Amino acid sequence: MTPRSSTINDWRAMTPMDLPAVLAIADAVHPDFPEDAAIFAERLALHPAGCRVLDRDGTILAYVLSHPWAAESCPPLNRLLGALPDPAGSYYIHDLALLPAARGSGAAPAIVAALAEHAAGLGLASMGLVAVNGSASFWRRQGFAEAEVPALSSKLASYGPDARFMLRELATGLRPSATVTSAS
Repeated sequence: MTPRSSTINDWRAMTPMDLPAVLAIADAVHPDFPEDAAIFAERLALHPAGCRVLDRDGTILAYVLSHPWAAESCPPLNRLLGALPDPAGSYYIHDLALLPAARGSGAAPAIVAALAEHAAGLGLASMGLVAVNGSASFWRRQGFAEAEVPALSSKLASYGPDARFMLRELATGLRPSATVTSAS
């Protein structure tokens, strides 16, 4: 069955009532990267504008957690942040997870485009993320490129051997400490 086409209008603000469904999707999509419920609740509390769910007729099929963060950095997996940096240097996509029923519908590119607009509206020049589960090719299609940031080696190790830190520039060039590599 072909998934129904999605637009940004299918995404809505996440609420605390959505967290059980969000956690179930996380467990299904990322079984090798478990995170405590407190992580999801904290991200929602710290930056609600970056937490959205794909809701189709009352069924949540996907979610995204994102927030302002330090440039060229990623939080360690399954760690509370405590607070967001002020000022932030970049916008971080913590997680984008879709159940199979939502894949191929355009939902993921729609929310990534909306997040880029949101980040630019906050005055942030870049977006960052850690690609896992072989998702780097999807992120490249969304304008991200792999970035070598030596200071991130130990944090990336917690995400698994195929983890890739990726950046998408929104307004300015890369900062000198990051080197973007093209995909082969």
